[in-house]
Amino acid sequence: MKLVLIGVQGSGKSTQGNLLSQQLGIPYFSTGHIFRQLAKEKTKLGLYIKTVINTGMLVPDEKTIEIVNAYLERPEYRKGYILDGFPRTIAQAEKFVNNVDRVIYLEIPDKDAIYRLVYRNTQIREDETIPAIKKRIESFKKFTIPVLDYYRREKKLIEIDGTQTIAKVNKQILKSLGKQLIKDKVESWKVKEKKIVALVGLPGVGKTDAANFFREKGLPVISFGQAINEYIEKNNLPHVEKTHKKIRLELRAKYGMAAMACLNEKKIKKTLKDNMIVVVDGLRSWQEYTHLKQVLRQVKIYLVAIYADKNLRWDRSITRSHRKKLYGEERDLDELIGINMAPTLAYADFLIKNNFSLADYHDKLEEVYRTIYYT
Repeated sequence: MKLVLIGVQGSGKSTQGNLLSQQLGIPYFSTGHIFRQLAKEKTKLGLYIKTVINTGMLVPDEKTIEIVNAYLERPEYRKGYILDGFPRTIAQAEKFVNNVDRVIYLEIPDKDAIYRLVYRNTQIREDETIPAIKKRIESFKKFTIPVLDYYRREKKLIEIDGTQTIAKVNKQILKSLGKQLIKDKVESWKVKEKKIVALVGLPGVGKTDAANFFREKGLPVISFGQAINEYIEKNNLPHVEKTHKKIRLELRAKYGMAAMACLNEKKIKKTLKDNMIVVVDGLRSWQEYTHLKQVLRQVKIYLVAIYADKNLRWDRSITRSHRKKLYGEERDLDELIGINMAPTLAYADFLIKNNFSLADYHDKLEEVYRTIYYT
């Protein structure tokens, strides 16, 4: 596992780095460590680094990138490492070729960093005066915050509240890495109980995108609306509100308001035999929810409600290639009242607002996924 720790001085990087090193069995070091080691070598590069350090200058980006990439090619780092202090700039991040698995950002307010370094540190260095610390904090914000954005786009950033106790911060880091500490031994995280993630929302909120997101996580997805779609397509009927409503009413007359849950019950049970978590795309009525709770008593069901402004939802519905006429006020009211979706929305365990970019939406889904997976 290859990890990078990022945070202002005083955020606890060295404390967590050393803890993780012991727990994961991989070396922890900073770029300062790399440069000090190289400066001891009687080579052309060693002499260059020693000269730069002695003059108090910073090693330029290009040379830093070259050195770190080459250093980490050594055999002792092939199984992984925990790196502190690099990359510090966008240029360094873009040219860092060691395929980092996760970047852990320990976030603390400026005042906490100053307090930890000045008021709690009994051995204050000359460069740890309040003005000096504030200057380093500003430098961090200017050069390193863009690095966080870079790794956030890469889906590699883990953000941790660094103001918590050492133990709590460590526990959160391990959990985010899919690990847990049991009797001082790190083990891979395992989901301990069967779970269903039920996606709820009006037409156009983005349930299909959410289902695809979870599918890419390796979770099986069962679509409640697929039975109706297959029936319509099999009988060559038009995908319009009138047709959908007629079929839904016929099914409810036969199975009750829990019709979709009843029709998909066997499929859900079969899928749960081989999977700890199953995603249900398009659970609607409160009766569908209560039916699943009744027939799957040992399964934890999470309602994930997705919201988007109605005009935005309708615009999305117009542009989709499939079922593009199924939108509007009549359809919304039928879903909320006629199908009895309103209680499932109001009772949801999670509410995601999908009014912005797909990247923003995926970030919110990622948070929900991690909460459910690691709970």
